[in-house]
Amino acid sequence: MINKGDKLPEVNLVKATENGPEQVSSSEYFAGKKVALFSVPGAYTPTCSAKHLPGFVEKAAELKAKGVDEIACTAVNDAFVLGAWNKDAGSENITMLADGNGDFAKACGLEMDGSGFGLGTRGQRFSMIVNDGVVEELNVEAPGDFKVSTADYMLDQL
Repeated sequence: MINKGDKLPEVNLVKATENGPEQVSSSEYFAGKKVALFSVPGAYTPTCSAKHLPGFVEKAAELKAKGVDEIACTAVNDAFVLGAWNKDAGSENITMLADGNGDFAKACGLEMDGSGFGLGTRGQRFSMIVNDGVVEELNVEAPGDFKVSTADYMLDQL
């Protein structure tokens, strides 16, 4: 599993934009900026929609005031689903990075088996502060928990 101090793995992600999906490499996206990244098991799922995304939407200005350049969400969903979810429940302050094949989650060692719920392989619920491609903070939830990957928890780390 990836750890604090590690450089993020080089994988391709798909950024959901108003003009449609845009391929972006992790090294390009995270270069030269501080990013508050959070991962959800899936868009439109209960905890993700009721608490995780709304928390980062609500705390976006506070995160940016503490030096975060960009707030990003990743999930093992396609860019169309993440774009629609952000339009429905998010804000322009959140960048959606689709990890449709789970390559990012797997390369970070943060995948989970959700097949018991009909979800297949997904990314775990986590958050991280990434500075110029290097993990400064990593907060991985225990299965079923929602404590350490919240926007409030991240604010305390900045």
